[in-house]
Amino acid sequence: MKVLLISTNRSVLPMAVMPAGACIVAEAAERAGHCVRLLDLMFAGQPGPAVREAVETFRPDIVGLSVRNIDNNDMEDTVCFKDDLLSCLHAVRSRTEAPIVLGGAALGIMPEQLLRLTGALCAVTGVGETVFPLLLERLHNKRGFSDISGIACIKDGNFRRTSPDPGDFTGPCPAPDYRRWLNLSAYRSQQATVPIQTRTGCPFQCVYCSYPLIEGRRCSFRSPAGVAKAVARLSGQGLRDIEFVDSVFNASPEHAMNICRELAAIRHGARLQCLEINPLNFDDALAGAMERAGFTGMGITVESASDTVLLRMRKGFTSREVHHAAEVVRRHDIPCAWIFLLGGPGETRDTLRETLAFAEQRIRPGDVAFFNTGIRIYPGTELESIARREGVLSQPAADMLSPVFYLSPRIDRHWIRQELGRSLAGHMNFINMATLGLSCLPAINRTGSALGLRPPLWRFTRFIRRGLRLAGMDV
Repeated sequence: MKVLLISTNRSVLPMAVMPAGACIVAEAAERAGHCVRLLDLMFAGQPGPAVREAVETFRPDIVGLSVRNIDNNDMEDTVCFKDDLLSCLHAVRSRTEAPIVLGGAALGIMPEQLLRLTGALCAVTGVGETVFPLLLERLHNKRGFSDISGIACIKDGNFRRTSPDPGDFTGPCPAPDYRRWLNLSAYRSQQATVPIQTRTGCPFQCVYCSYPLIEGRRCSFRSPAGVAKAVARLSGQGLRDIEFVDSVFNASPEHAMNICRELAAIRHGARLQCLEINPLNFDDALAGAMERAGFTGMGITVESASDTVLLRMRKGFTSREVHHAAEVVRRHDIPCAWIFLLGGPGETRDTLRETLAFAEQRIRPGDVAFFNTGIRIYPGTELESIARREGVLSQPAADMLSPVFYLSPRIDRHWIRQELGRSLAGHMNFINMATLGLSCLPAINRTGSALGLRPPLWRFTRFIRRGLRLAGMDV
């Protein structure tokens, strides 16, 4: 069959993200004997004409639309991507009646809403490189597909979904030949990293998180040796900036340590990052292993430094672990990004001051602190129940494709903005969502690349902010 895959993500803020999943699925479909073309819309000047041209020239039997994000998760300046998705779909439909299949991370969160929005044949919600070839085989042989694990569809007006098979993820760690599918020079100029996922499933209970909806709670792991080989293979192709995109890199301390040991044992030449480290399992042993493995950047997702908020968010750790993580970071040389969510359940003026005090006193000047205010509410999460109980949310789940956010009713939005602004003004290494939404960021990324600066560029945040201020910008 002729299969056209379209990666619909076009967001370059704060940086362009390579569509690794679409590339992996494309190569899996090829191995299954299909003829595949991948259209990446990230740098397409006019996506509509690009889609129509691809459909006209390739004449696909099946079209797959990969959907990464539903919106930008920014309560202050919200951007929803569903209109972009519909425009892409209409461009496809203007040239072909071929079945359309949806896939990508967004389908794990709201498959029913996206299927009803688009009228697509079905959605892949399981491991794409396993499920999509099975689906193609069924469609080629004109057989039913609704029993395949990891498939969602609307049948007779009713939403149906089969559970993904976590065992599908235990195969070799894929490292597709990105040179075949993507404009790599454009991605490199935007400081993009190559994503690698070493595990699925999340055992944590965070009330707001969508990962359990996407991957489930049962964990499944790639072999550490296979992960190291994939890193070496990508680095050998010149793709040396690699990021581990697991929901929590150290959710299994043993798995994280084994990956670091395998990487330290080979000369891979890559610069490694991960932005999802939980302070609960973060100690000197792991930080040292990461240094030996070649990590050049890491992020710690603490969300808050207040026990009241951490408890209400069900983070599974306390402020004690948050402060301990800061001590560990200080004893090592890896640049660190600290990530906070302000306004969560239980947040008050006192708890927010507690978090800002931690950031101001414990975070190294060379590191960066990122603050997001308000939490995107996804259907099926505990945060949805909390928001309805507290009167923060009234929309039915069917309408939640349009972004809705949680903000603790015990704190004022304007006051948060004012207090956070005071802290940002005094600390040039602090940023918020407005900083990440700056329209000049792509130009800054290109300039950094032209100067030979390698990711993560956020380690230069204090210099970049000072430079922008000297240029007259209010950042």
